[in-house]
Amino acid sequence: MKYIDEFRSGELAQKLATKIAHATDPARSYNLMEFCGGHTHAIFRYGVQDLMPENVNFVHGPGCPVCVLPTARIDQAIHLLEHENVILCSYGDLLRVPASNRNSLLKAKASGADVRMIYSTQDALKIAHDNPDREVVFFAIGFETTTPPTAVAIQQAAAEGLKNFSVFCNHVLTPAAIQNILESPEVREIGTVSIDGFFGPSHVSAIIGSRPYEFFAEEFQRPVVIAGFEPLDVMQSALMLIQQLNQGRYEVENEYHRVVSRDGNQKAQRLVAEVFELRPIFEWRGLGQVPYSALRIKQNLSHFDSEQRFTIPPIESKEIKGCECPAILRGAKRPSDCKLFGTVCTPENPMGSCMVSSEGACAAYWSYGRFRERA
Repeated sequence: MKYIDEFRSGELAQKLATKIAHATDPARSYNLMEFCGGHTHAIFRYGVQDLMPENVNFVHGPGCPVCVLPTARIDQAIHLLEHENVILCSYGDLLRVPASNRNSLLKAKASGADVRMIYSTQDALKIAHDNPDREVVFFAIGFETTTPPTAVAIQQAAAEGLKNFSVFCNHVLTPAAIQNILESPEVREIGTVSIDGFFGPSHVSAIIGSRPYEFFAEEFQRPVVIAGFEPLDVMQSALMLIQQLNQGRYEVENEYHRVVSRDGNQKAQRLVAEVFELRPIFEWRGLGQVPYSALRIKQNLSHFDSEQRFTIPPIESKEIKGCECPAILRGAKRPSDCKLFGTVCTPENPMGSCMVSSEGACAAYWSYGRFRERA
């Protein structure tokens, strides 16, 4: 298939591996953080790490939207189900993420709550149409990639006069999180690692473009390369990062130019700007409170905001004891460093969100690399 097969060529991978080996300086290390779960899975599925020199390390970052959602937000959704008798609509991965007291949306559903798995925002709108006497809440999560469909749903609900539909908004912003990793003293205090450069996320960058990364590439002197999802994309992007570091350059480069432009999808950006505004602060699992890193629904559309329509109290939540998901999301630890990994924590019985989502680092280790470090 065009744009697939040629980016999975074993022959080209070997040639790229040779180029990378020649480009690296044996006197230094290269710690490269991927900020997208798709990159994490490409690295493990295709054995990209095994083709790298020993001094090139991939650091897994907070690039999985299900993973970075704090436990408190899931607890609040369960509170809605228990106290407001709503129909809660959500994407599938989110249903299995552990909440406080070993609860989850899936367990709440098993106890009688009306939780429905959907595939798109249009499914949630249809449920609202079909149940005019019930309040329908869409549990919206995701980075900039999934924000435009939520904006469309809200505008559509407004145009149709849909009174029983609202959104529990948890959309977060990638550049703010990357900047927080680099500059936040709180993050440094709770533990992180040295990061020399970043693989820019693929789908997110298709929406926002490469321009938003330019500030922190220059300000914090960390190169960024927007990388595609295929193994050769990741390898070529690694080579580009290594070359920048060797030359003392700190720029934003675009390896994924077949999809990403500098200015991104401006129509989608305008749509999001019409519906959402910045939150002053929002909690990320593993990063804590991050300023201006998430979106909320604008005041003129507040009747579609579940946090305005219902009473949702602040909830203090704690991670499951022993779960290293927060440290893994910061890049401070690997899944294999967690004592729960592969023992009590498996995809069938996840203790943390990183094992739930198909984009999570722990799920990638489990599927493709869980025995590698034991060999």
